[in-house]
Amino acid sequence: MELLHLLQTSPLWLTLSCGLVGLLVGSFLNVVAHRLPRMMEQEWRGQCLELLAGEIEAPDRERETLSLISPRSRCPECGQTIRALDNIPLLSWLLLRGRCRHCGSRISLRYPAVEGLTGLLSAFLAWHFGWGWELAGALLFTWYLIPLTLIDLDHQLLPDQLTLSLLWAGLLASLVPVFIDSPAAIMGAVAGYLVLWSVYQLFRILTGKEGMGYGDFKLLAAMGAWMGWKMLPLIVLLSSFVGAIVGIALILFRGRDRQTPIPFGPYLAVAGWIALLWGERIVDAWLRYARL
Repeated sequence: MELLHLLQTSPLWLTLSCGLVGLLVGSFLNVVAHRLPRMMEQEWRGQCLELLAGEIEAPDRERETLSLISPRSRCPECGQTIRALDNIPLLSWLLLRGRCRHCGSRISLRYPAVEGLTGLLSAFLAWHFGWGWELAGALLFTWYLIPLTLIDLDHQLLPDQLTLSLLWAGLLASLVPVFIDSPAAIMGAVAGYLVLWSVYQLFRILTGKEGMGYGDFKLLAAMGAWMGWKMLPLIVLLSSFVGAIVGIALILFRGRDRQTPIPFGPYLAVAGWIALLWGERIVDAWLRYARL
């Protein structure tokens, strides 16, 4: 109880504690981003084998079934199981100098970067919101956005396991309420899905091509469930602006083919996170400016 009282009364302890928890969560989010697409692929293969049973010769089953908790993490090069002492967020990577203890192969900088980013964002949220339900909701919202961003960058995929559970979490949070009440959350979820769905259908009719995936619709619906429909125009404008800038930069400086699809989920994630923290201020400032 003393620790709880300390967290409630001391912004410094709350910030440090959330930063430490964020480091630990970031380590798990690395696992989610790495394994969840592979788990989905395993499931799809199993379903295909069931549908084609008797028509083709079934290949050997994969030796291990992946989950988020098993098997234990291993070095991708030598396959050696990583010990718990070598899996401490940030610290282990620094002590090992970014290399596997057994084979000496390099460990991607992405792992400590995600851990550090999650820790920093968690600490900042504690400083910004202080103790309360808003902090709990903002932490959960942020921890979902990180693996969604990573998976979309790697695979151009926004898994339903994450987008839909984030949406339901937002609807449940509205019962408290954390940021908005239930009517606003329901309207936000419906409007969020329909906005991008309508853009998708219009683009498909005009060009005959698919401009985005259904995961983007579900992610914006989840953001609507957390923040309400009033934040949706800001999120769409911010994400489109950032996406356009990045896309033009990739074409000009890296020679990226204009036909190569660019994942939209990361831009939605950044815009949604900004809207969660400062959306009302941005909208109010814009309205004041528009009246001048």
